[in-house]
Amino acid sequence: MQIFPRSSNAIARASLVLVVLAVGGAFWALMLLERTPYITYAGVRKSQPVPFSHQHHVTGLGIDCRYCHTSVEESSFAGIPPTKTCINCHAQIWTNAAYLEPVRESFRTGRSLEWTRVNQLPNYVYFNHSIHINKGVGCNTCHGPVDQMPYTYQFASLQMEFCLDCHRAPEKYLRPREQVFNMRYEPPVNDPMGKNEVEFGGKKYNDQIALGNALKEAYKVRSVSGITSCNTCHR
Repeated sequence: MQIFPRSSNAIARASLVLVVLAVGGAFWALMLLERTPYITYAGVRKSQPVPFSHQHHVTGLGIDCRYCHTSVEESSFAGIPPTKTCINCHAQIWTNAAYLEPVRESFRTGRSLEWTRVNQLPNYVYFNHSIHINKGVGCNTCHGPVDQMPYTYQFASLQMEFCLDCHRAPEKYLRPREQVFNMRYEPPVNDPMGKNEVEFGGKKYNDQIALGNALKEAYKVRSVSGITSCNTCHR
């Protein structure tokens, strides 16, 4: 006597297929979610104690990054400027602006402003700012158009795949050191007319890969296998 109907085998097979599809779909959805601003905070403007505008200070006033981020070329971190750096200017201008009162109070009391860190890496990731600067990685390569941000936000996802994209082919991103802080720098392009050529080492380049390879050699950038090794970033 037949206990199960003939359709049982078909139903069982269909059930297995549906389970596989459901698990695969859930995994795919989680992978997409992990790359959204909800997780990475890319493009999210965080609340700050003072509405500081990089657009005004950098593009409008022409202040160099290094005036405020003094340790960026020598330290493992860029550093948040002390209140005294702000007061250097604001003791003379906008001295009664209401929204700058937290700055004046911080200077009077000696209590640091509690800025919200915009670009945050996990504790298990080792990152050295000075190494990247000295190897020819420009500010806007990772931070985006900071000079055009009225309110600073995280430009890139800062996930592992973002870092590996550069570490696997650094020649695509390197620039001469004197151009690292140039927010309007444009990499050279293949153009027979020679537009947007970049000079380095007494030679003009109209191809980013050729320039990048020359910079890798001149700046002694480690091999791809070296800078993609796990212990380079996870120590």
